[in-house]
Amino acid sequence: MLRYSLRRLLAAIPTLLVLIALAFFMMRLAPGGPFDQERSLPVEVEANLRAAYRLDEPLYLQFARYLGGVLRGDFGPSFHYRDFTVTELIATGFPVSFKLGATAILLALVVGVTAGSIAALRQNRVTDHAVMTVSMTGISIPNFVMAPILILVFAIYLRWLPAGWGGSLRNMVLPVIALALPQIAYISRLTRGSMIEVLRSNFIRTAKAQGLSTRTIVLKHALKPALLPVVSYLGPATAAVITGSVVIEQIFGVPGIGRFFVQGALNRDYTLVMGVVVFYGALIIAFNFLVDLAYAWLDPKVKYS
Repeated sequence: MLRYSLRRLLAAIPTLLVLIALAFFMMRLAPGGPFDQERSLPVEVEANLRAAYRLDEPLYLQFARYLGGVLRGDFGPSFHYRDFTVTELIATGFPVSFKLGATAILLALVVGVTAGSIAALRQNRVTDHAVMTVSMTGISIPNFVMAPILILVFAIYLRWLPAGWGGSLRNMVLPVIALALPQIAYISRLTRGSMIEVLRSNFIRTAKAQGLSTRTIVLKHALKPALLPVVSYLGPATAAVITGSVVIEQIFGVPGIGRFFVQGALNRDYTLVMGVVVFYGALIIAFNFLVDLAYAWLDPKVKYS
């Protein structure tokens, strides 16, 4: 197990290096620059700014310096937020995005697995069709449409919940639901399909022949193997949700990573955009690594050698 984990971690290093290189050179190829404004700067001032941030050096030197900083956990200075480094901005936004995203993915996992299991146990019945209809609706309606609808209904018409972000739990309800709804739809569909397949397995037939109750069969025998495709999906999905949906954070005014990413793109803040992209990629790699390790617990047939 330890050797397998070390090999996976070593294999992730080239992937992360390729990601850093792509982010760096694609940002440099994008039109415009960090000091392009509606009102152009004097040539001498812009030259001094480029020299101060070492943007006048050859690209290979800039990349080598940036790569060395990333390896030390330093994503460089922000061109727009002059008093902060990119690492400080990410450290400020990530706890908020993590709190919001972790709550949303937990809600999606509980509701999605429960709804998918119920649909599988009542296959081709009214309950099954209802769950799949709601799931398809959740997949079809994008969150930039669902979020304003939630605000309109629950914040404006009913006045049950606040529309914006704040420090209380009530302020989290609408953003969490808006983030969780698409994930609930995907997880419920994955769980249903996998659970139907598992319930047709020979060991489930044996458990039924022994007189075990449906609840015991599902919870103790069918649920763990049925969760395998869900766990595979949760790796990148968790990273995507925790890093924060750009649209959801903009709509609800959430001060997370998504806000900094949007502002960095609008202001041509090279280092901020690259820092968020690299941080996001590292999270995806980390969560996929955890998913691979979780397979050993869910499926005894999986061996790490």
